[in-house]
Amino acid sequence: MPLTTIAPTPGRDDADAARLGAPDPAFWARQRVFLTGHTGFKGGWLALWLADMGAVVRGYALAPSTEPSLFAAARVDRVTESVIGDIRDAARLADEIKAFKPTVLIHMAAQALVRSSYDDPIETYSSNVMGTVNVLEASRRCESLGATIIVTSDKCYENQEVIWAYRETDRLNGHDPYSNSKACAELVASAYGRSFYQKLANHALVSVRAGNVIGGGDWSKDRLLPDLLEAFAAGREAVIRRPGSVRPWQHVLEPLSGYLVAAQSSFGRGSPENLAWNFGPRETSNQPVSVVAKLACALWGDSSKLTIQQDPNAVHEAGLLTLDSTKAAVELQWRPRWTLEDAVGATVAWRKAFGEGADMAAVTRGQIQNYVAAASVDLAR
Repeated sequence: MPLTTIAPTPGRDDADAARLGAPDPAFWARQRVFLTGHTGFKGGWLALWLADMGAVVRGYALAPSTEPSLFAAARVDRVTESVIGDIRDAARLADEIKAFKPTVLIHMAAQALVRSSYDDPIETYSSNVMGTVNVLEASRRCESLGATIIVTSDKCYENQEVIWAYRETDRLNGHDPYSNSKACAELVASAYGRSFYQKLANHALVSVRAGNVIGGGDWSKDRLLPDLLEAFAAGREAVIRRPGSVRPWQHVLEPLSGYLVAAQSSFGRGSPENLAWNFGPRETSNQPVSVVAKLACALWGDSSKLTIQQDPNAVHEAGLLTLDSTKAAVELQWRPRWTLEDAVGATVAWRKAFGEGADMAAVTRGQIQNYVAAASVDLAR
Protein backbone atom coordinates (compact mmCIF):
# COMPACT_ATOMS: atom_id res chain seq x y z
CA MET A 1 0.00 0.00 0.00
CA PRO A 2 1.27 3.55 -0.69
CA LEU A 3 2.46 5.49 2.33
CA THR A 4 2.14 9.06 1.05
CA THR A 5 0.86 11.60 3.56
CA ILE A 6 -2.23 13.66 2.80
CA ALA A 7 -2.38 16.98 4.60
CA PRO A 8 -5.72 18.23 5.94
CA THR A 9 -7.44 20.78 3.74
CA PRO A 10 -8.79 23.64 5.89
CA GLY A 11 -12.28 24.85 5.10
CA ARG A 12 -13.09 22.35 2.35
CA ASP A 13 -15.74 23.81 0.05
CA ASP A 14 -16.27 20.71 -2.10
CA ALA A 15 -17.87 18.39 0.48
CA ASP A 16 -20.97 17.88 -1.64
CA ALA A 17 -21.53 14.35 -0.40
CA ALA A 18 -21.32 15.49 3.22
CA ARG A 19 -24.09 18.00 2.57
CA LEU A 20 -26.11 15.25 0.93
CA GLY A 21 -25.63 12.91 3.85
CA ALA A 22 -23.76 10.07 2.15
CA PRO A 23 -20.16 8.82 2.33
CA ASP A 24 -18.11 10.26 -0.54
CA PRO A 25 -15.72 7.75 -2.15
CA ALA A 26 -13.72 10.60 -3.72
CA PHE A 27 -13.06 12.04 -0.27
CA TRP A 28 -12.14 8.72 1.35
CA ALA A 29 -9.87 7.65 -1.52
CA ARG A 30 -7.55 10.48 -0.44
CA GLN A 31 -7.44 9.51 3.24
CA ARG A 32 -5.17 7.51 5.51
CA VAL A 33 -7.41 6.20 8.30
CA PHE A 34 -6.18 4.95 11.67
CA LEU A 35 -9.01 2.74 12.95
CA THR A 36 -9.01 1.34 16.48
CA GLY A 37 -11.20 -1.73 16.99
CA HIS A 38 -10.89 -3.09 13.44
CA THR A 39 -11.01 -6.69 14.71
CA GLY A 40 -14.47 -6.14 16.19
CA PHE A 41 -17.91 -6.37 14.60
CA LYS A 42 -18.50 -2.68 13.76
CA GLY A 43 -14.83 -2.05 13.11
CA GLY A 44 -14.61 -4.90 10.61
CA TRP A 45 -17.53 -3.59 8.57
CA LEU A 46 -16.05 -0.08 8.59
CA ALA A 47 -12.59 -1.31 7.57
CA LEU A 48 -14.05 -3.11 4.55
CA TRP A 49 -16.14 -0.10 3.53
CA LEU A 50 -13.18 2.28 3.82
CA ALA A 51 -10.96 -0.06 1.81
CA ASP A 52 -13.60 -0.38 -0.90
CA MET A 53 -13.60 3.42 -1.22
CA GLY A 54 -9.83 3.46 -1.64
CA ALA A 55 -8.71 4.59 1.81
CA VAL A 56 -5.43 3.34 3.26
CA VAL A 57 -6.42 1.80 6.61
CA ARG A 58 -4.28 0.84 9.58
CA GLY A 59 -6.22 -1.05 12.23
CA TYR A 60 -5.14 -1.23 15.87
CA ALA A 61 -6.94 -3.58 18.24
CA LEU A 62 -6.78 -6.68 20.38
CA ALA A 63 -7.20 -10.02 18.64
CA PRO A 64 -10.83 -10.90 17.85
CA SER A 65 -12.78 -11.68 21.02
CA THR A 66 -14.99 -14.34 19.43
CA GLU A 67 -14.54 -17.46 17.34
CA PRO A 68 -15.84 -17.26 14.64
CA SER A 69 -15.36 -13.53 13.97
CA LEU A 70 -16.18 -11.11 11.18
CA PHE A 71 -12.47 -10.22 11.06
CA ALA A 72 -11.56 -13.76 10.04
CA ALA A 73 -14.69 -14.64 8.05
CA ALA A 74 -14.53 -11.52 5.84
CA ARG A 75 -10.70 -11.48 5.71
CA VAL A 76 -10.43 -7.93 7.02
CA ASP A 77 -6.67 -8.29 7.47
CA ARG A 78 -6.26 -8.47 3.69
CA VAL A 79 -7.46 -4.88 3.21
CA THR A 80 -5.90 -3.25 6.28
CA GLU A 81 -2.48 -2.84 7.81
CA SER A 82 -3.47 -4.80 10.90
CA VAL A 83 -1.72 -4.16 14.22
CA ILE A 84 -2.68 -6.28 17.22
CA GLY A 85 -2.32 -3.99 20.22
CA ASP A 86 -4.05 -2.62 23.30
CA ILE A 87 -5.35 0.95 23.47
CA ARG A 88 -4.36 0.89 27.15
CA ASP A 89 -0.72 0.73 26.01
CA ALA A 90 -0.36 4.49 25.58
CA ALA A 91 3.23 4.51 24.37
CA ARG A 92 2.76 1.88 21.67
CA LEU A 93 -0.53 3.40 20.52
CA ALA A 94 1.09 6.84 20.16
CA ASP A 95 4.03 5.36 18.26
CA GLU A 96 1.73 3.55 15.80
CA ILE A 97 -0.32 6.68 15.16
CA LYS A 98 2.77 8.86 14.71
CA ALA A 99 4.43 6.39 12.34
CA PHE A 100 1.33 5.96 10.17
CA LYS A 101 0.70 9.71 9.72
CA PRO A 102 -3.11 9.37 9.45
CA THR A 103 -5.40 12.07 8.12
CA VAL A 104 -8.49 10.64 9.89
CA LEU A 105 -8.63 8.71 13.17
CA ILE A 106 -11.74 6.71 14.11
CA HIS A 107 -11.76 5.30 17.63
CA MET A 108 -14.03 2.25 17.99
CA ALA A 109 -12.04 -0.07 20.27
CA ALA A 110 -13.95 -0.74 23.50
CA GLN A 111 -15.37 -3.28 25.90
CA ALA A 112 -18.82 -3.21 24.31
CA LEU A 113 -21.09 -5.48 26.36
CA VAL A 114 -23.37 -4.41 29.23
CA ARG A 115 -23.45 -7.81 30.91
CA SER A 116 -19.67 -8.26 30.66
CA SER A 117 -19.21 -4.92 32.39
CA TYR A 118 -20.82 -6.38 35.51
CA ASP A 119 -18.35 -9.28 35.43
CA ASP A 120 -15.26 -7.09 34.98
CA PRO A 121 -15.93 -3.40 35.65
CA ILE A 122 -12.23 -2.56 35.98
CA GLU A 123 -11.47 -3.78 32.48
CA THR A 124 -14.52 -1.91 31.17
CA TYR A 125 -13.46 1.41 32.67
CA SER A 126 -9.78 1.01 31.81
CA SER A 127 -10.59 0.22 28.17
CA ASN A 128 -13.44 2.63 27.60
CA VAL A 129 -12.23 5.60 29.62
CA MET A 130 -8.44 5.47 29.84
CA GLY A 131 -8.25 3.92 26.38
CA THR A 132 -10.10 6.97 25.06
CA VAL A 133 -7.76 9.28 26.98
CA ASN A 134 -4.78 7.54 25.36
CA VAL A 135 -6.28 7.92 21.89
CA LEU A 136 -7.02 11.61 22.42
CA GLU A 137 -3.55 12.29 23.81
CA ALA A 138 -1.91 10.72 20.77
CA SER A 139 -4.38 12.26 18.35
CA ARG A 140 -3.99 15.87 19.50
CA ARG A 141 -0.23 15.65 18.99
CA CYS A 142 -0.53 14.21 15.47
CA GLU A 143 -0.10 17.07 12.98
CA SER A 144 -1.27 15.09 9.93
CA LEU A 145 -4.81 14.62 11.30
CA GLY A 146 -7.79 16.56 9.98
CA ALA A 147 -10.49 14.74 11.99
CA THR A 148 -10.74 12.47 15.04
CA ILE A 149 -14.00 10.59 15.56
CA ILE A 150 -14.76 9.11 19.00
CA VAL A 151 -17.42 6.36 18.84
CA THR A 152 -19.47 5.85 22.01
CA SER A 153 -23.05 4.61 22.42
CA ASP A 154 -26.69 5.56 22.90
CA LYS A 155 -26.28 4.15 26.41
CA CYS A 156 -24.17 7.15 27.42
CA TYR A 157 -27.39 9.02 28.28
CA GLU A 158 -28.91 9.03 31.74
CA ASN A 159 -31.84 6.83 30.83
CA GLN A 160 -35.08 7.92 32.48
CA GLU A 161 -37.12 5.16 30.75
CA VAL A 162 -39.28 7.85 29.12
CA ILE A 163 -41.08 7.83 25.77
CA TRP A 164 -39.17 10.71 24.16
CA ALA A 165 -35.89 10.16 22.37
CA TYR A 166 -32.59 11.49 23.70
CA ARG A 167 -30.84 14.45 22.10
CA GLU A 168 -27.14 15.25 22.09
CA THR A 169 -27.58 17.90 24.80
CA ASP A 170 -29.33 15.57 27.28
CA ARG A 171 -27.68 14.56 30.53
CA LEU A 172 -25.01 11.88 30.42
CA ASN A 173 -24.79 9.03 32.92
CA GLY A 174 -25.27 5.28 33.10
CA HIS A 175 -26.68 2.72 35.52
CA ASP A 176 -24.27 -0.12 34.70
CA PRO A 177 -20.46 0.05 34.32
CA TYR A 178 -20.61 -0.19 30.51
CA SER A 179 -23.14 2.63 30.08
CA ASN A 180 -21.42 4.75 32.68
CA SER A 181 -18.03 4.22 31.06
CA LYS A 182 -19.42 5.47 27.76
CA ALA A 183 -20.78 8.58 29.49
CA CYS A 184 -17.32 9.06 31.01
CA ALA A 185 -15.72 8.71 27.57
CA GLU A 186 -18.04 11.43 26.27
CA LEU A 187 -17.07 13.72 29.15
CA VAL A 188 -13.40 13.05 28.45
CA ALA A 189 -13.90 13.93 24.78
CA SER A 190 -15.75 17.10 25.70
CA ALA A 191 -12.98 18.20 28.07
CA TYR A 192 -10.28 17.47 25.49
CA GLY A 193 -12.28 19.31 22.86
CA ARG A 194 -12.52 22.47 24.94
CA SER A 195 -9.04 22.27 26.44
CA PHE A 196 -6.99 21.24 23.41
CA TYR A 197 -8.77 20.58 20.12
CA GLN A 198 -10.53 23.93 19.81
CA LYS A 199 -7.05 25.46 19.63
CA LEU A 200 -6.27 23.28 16.59
CA ALA A 201 -7.71 25.18 13.64
CA ASN A 202 -7.32 22.34 11.13
CA HIS A 203 -8.17 19.32 13.31
CA ALA A 204 -11.77 18.51 14.28
CA LEU A 205 -12.82 16.33 17.20
CA VAL A 206 -16.36 14.91 17.20
CA SER A 207 -18.13 12.11 19.06
CA VAL A 208 -20.80 9.86 17.58
CA ARG A 209 -23.52 7.78 19.24
CA ALA A 210 -25.60 4.99 17.72
CA GLY A 211 -28.39 2.65 18.70
CA ASN A 212 -28.50 -1.15 18.94
CA VAL A 213 -26.61 -2.23 15.85
CA ILE A 214 -27.25 -5.55 14.16
CA GLY A 215 -25.67 -7.23 11.16
CA GLY A 216 -23.79 -10.25 9.93
CA GLY A 217 -20.62 -11.31 11.67
CA ASP A 218 -21.58 -10.47 15.24
CA TRP A 219 -20.98 -13.43 17.52
CA SER A 220 -20.90 -11.48 20.80
CA LYS A 221 -22.57 -13.20 23.72
CA ASP A 222 -25.82 -11.95 25.25
CA ARG A 223 -26.92 -10.04 22.15
CA LEU A 224 -30.35 -10.68 20.70
CA LEU A 225 -29.71 -11.38 17.01
CA PRO A 226 -26.47 -13.37 17.46
CA ASP A 227 -28.13 -15.53 20.12
CA LEU A 228 -31.25 -16.07 18.01
CA LEU A 229 -29.42 -16.90 14.78
CA GLU A 230 -27.01 -19.31 16.44
CA ALA A 231 -29.96 -21.13 18.00
CA PHE A 232 -31.78 -21.26 14.65
CA ALA A 233 -28.64 -22.51 12.86
CA ALA A 234 -28.20 -25.27 15.46
CA GLY A 235 -31.87 -26.26 15.34
CA ARG A 236 -32.37 -25.21 18.98
CA GLU A 237 -35.22 -23.24 20.47
CA ALA A 238 -34.17 -19.61 20.90
CA VAL A 239 -34.67 -17.98 24.29
CA ILE A 240 -35.73 -14.34 24.80
CA ARG A 241 -34.82 -12.79 28.16
CA ARG A 242 -36.50 -9.36 27.94
CA PRO A 243 -39.33 -9.41 25.38
CA GLY A 244 -40.69 -5.97 26.30
CA SER A 245 -37.43 -3.98 26.17
CA VAL A 246 -37.53 -1.31 23.43
CA ARG A 247 -34.35 -0.45 21.53
CA PRO A 248 -33.41 1.68 18.48
CA TRP A 249 -32.55 -1.25 16.19
CA GLN A 250 -30.45 -0.46 13.11
CA HIS A 251 -28.19 -2.27 10.68
CA VAL A 252 -24.52 -1.61 11.36
CA LEU A 253 -24.12 0.21 8.04
CA GLU A 254 -26.54 2.95 9.13
CA PRO A 255 -24.44 4.49 11.92
CA LEU A 256 -21.21 3.78 10.03
CA SER A 257 -22.50 5.94 7.19
CA GLY A 258 -23.19 8.67 9.74
CA TYR A 259 -19.68 8.43 11.20
CA LEU A 260 -18.20 8.79 7.72
CA VAL A 261 -20.38 11.79 6.88
CA ALA A 262 -19.52 13.46 10.21
CA ALA A 263 -15.82 13.02 9.42
CA GLN A 264 -16.26 14.45 5.92
CA SER A 265 -18.22 17.43 7.16
CA SER A 266 -15.80 18.33 9.97
CA PHE A 267 -12.49 17.46 8.30
CA GLY A 268 -9.91 20.22 8.59
CA ARG A 269 -12.36 22.73 10.04
CA GLY A 270 -11.64 22.78 13.76
CA SER A 271 -13.81 21.37 16.55
CA PRO A 272 -17.43 22.42 17.12
CA GLU A 273 -18.60 23.63 20.54
CA ASN A 274 -21.20 20.85 20.66
CA LEU A 275 -19.17 17.96 19.29
CA ALA A 276 -21.69 15.09 19.62
CA TRP A 277 -23.91 13.48 16.97
CA ASN A 278 -26.69 10.89 17.27
CA PHE A 279 -27.20 8.42 14.42
CA GLY A 280 -30.34 6.44 15.17
CA PRO A 281 -32.78 4.41 13.06
CA ARG A 282 -36.18 5.32 11.67
CA GLU A 283 -38.80 5.84 14.35
CA THR A 284 -40.59 2.68 13.18
CA SER A 285 -37.44 0.70 14.06
CA ASN A 286 -37.79 1.51 17.76
CA GLN A 287 -39.38 -1.81 18.65
CA PRO A 288 -39.57 -4.30 21.53
CA VAL A 289 -37.29 -7.31 21.58
CA SER A 290 -40.29 -9.57 20.92
CA VAL A 291 -41.04 -7.86 17.59
CA VAL A 292 -37.46 -8.17 16.35
CA ALA A 293 -37.25 -11.79 17.51
CA LYS A 294 -40.46 -12.78 15.74
CA LEU A 295 -39.29 -11.04 12.56
CA ALA A 296 -35.96 -12.89 12.64
CA CYS A 297 -37.80 -16.16 13.28
CA ALA A 298 -40.08 -15.61 10.28
CA LEU A 299 -37.21 -14.64 7.99
CA TRP A 300 -35.13 -17.66 9.02
CA GLY A 301 -37.91 -20.11 8.23
CA ASP A 302 -40.29 -22.66 9.64
CA SER A 303 -37.68 -24.61 11.59
CA SER A 304 -37.00 -21.73 13.99
CA LYS A 305 -38.74 -21.55 17.35
CA LEU A 306 -38.91 -18.97 20.15
CA THR A 307 -39.52 -19.19 23.87
CA ILE A 308 -39.70 -16.47 26.52
CA GLN A 309 -37.68 -17.15 29.65
CA GLN A 310 -37.49 -14.05 31.80
CA ASP A 311 -34.93 -14.04 34.62
CA PRO A 312 -36.11 -12.13 37.73
CA ASN A 313 -32.52 -12.12 39.03
CA ALA A 314 -30.97 -10.75 35.85
CA VAL A 315 -28.71 -7.69 36.01
CA HIS A 316 -30.22 -4.29 35.24
CA GLU A 317 -30.56 -3.35 31.58
CA ALA A 318 -32.48 -0.45 30.05
CA GLY A 319 -36.12 -1.15 29.27
CA LEU A 320 -36.80 1.83 26.97
CA LEU A 321 -34.16 3.76 25.05
CA THR A 322 -34.44 5.69 21.77
CA LEU A 323 -32.37 8.31 19.95
CA ASP A 324 -33.26 11.64 18.32
CA SER A 325 -31.17 12.17 15.16
CA THR A 326 -32.64 15.55 14.19
CA LYS A 327 -29.29 17.31 14.47
CA ALA A 328 -27.71 14.92 11.94
CA ALA A 329 -30.72 15.25 9.64
CA VAL A 330 -30.64 19.06 9.65
CA GLU A 331 -26.90 19.76 9.73
CA LEU A 332 -25.54 16.78 7.80
CA GLN A 333 -28.64 15.85 5.79
CA TRP A 334 -28.07 12.30 7.04
CA ARG A 335 -30.92 9.87 7.52
CA PRO A 336 -31.32 6.11 7.88
CA ARG A 337 -31.94 4.27 4.61
CA TRP A 338 -33.07 0.79 5.64
CA THR A 339 -36.25 -0.33 7.38
CA LEU A 340 -36.20 -2.73 10.32
CA GLU A 341 -37.19 -5.49 7.90
CA ASP A 342 -34.25 -4.60 5.64
CA ALA A 343 -31.84 -4.65 8.59
CA VAL A 344 -33.00 -7.97 10.05
CA GLY A 345 -33.29 -9.48 6.58
CA ALA A 346 -29.68 -8.59 5.71
CA THR A 347 -28.50 -10.00 9.05
CA VAL A 348 -30.35 -13.29 8.54
CA ALA A 349 -29.11 -13.56 4.94
CA TRP A 350 -25.48 -13.02 6.05
CA ARG A 351 -25.70 -15.75 8.70
CA LYS A 352 -27.32 -18.21 6.29
CA ALA A 353 -24.58 -17.54 3.72
CA PHE A 354 -21.94 -18.16 6.38
CA GLY A 355 -23.55 -21.48 7.26
CA GLU A 356 -23.51 -22.46 3.58
CA GLY A 357 -19.77 -21.82 3.28
CA ALA A 358 -20.05 -18.74 1.07
CA ASP A 359 -17.23 -16.27 0.44
CA MET A 360 -18.03 -13.94 3.34
CA ALA A 361 -15.75 -11.15 2.18
CA ALA A 362 -17.80 -11.04 -1.03
CA VAL A 363 -21.11 -11.32 0.86
CA THR A 364 -20.16 -8.51 3.24
CA ARG A 365 -18.97 -6.27 0.42
CA GLY A 366 -22.13 -7.09 -1.51
CA GLN A 367 -24.30 -5.89 1.38
CA ILE A 368 -22.25 -2.68 1.59
CA GLN A 369 -22.83 -2.13 -2.12
CA ASN A 370 -26.57 -2.78 -1.70
CA TYR A 371 -26.72 -0.21 1.09
CA VAL A 372 -24.81 2.36 -0.96
CA ALA A 373 -27.16 1.75 -3.88
CA ALA A 374 -30.21 2.23 -1.64
CA ALA A 375 -28.75 5.50 -0.37
CA SER A 376 -28.06 6.67 -3.93
CA VAL A 377 -31.64 5.99 -5.00
CA ASP A 378 -32.91 7.78 -1.91
CA LEU A 379 -30.75 10.84 -2.60
CA ALA A 380 -31.88 10.97 -6.24
CA ARG A 381 -35.55 11.36 -5.28
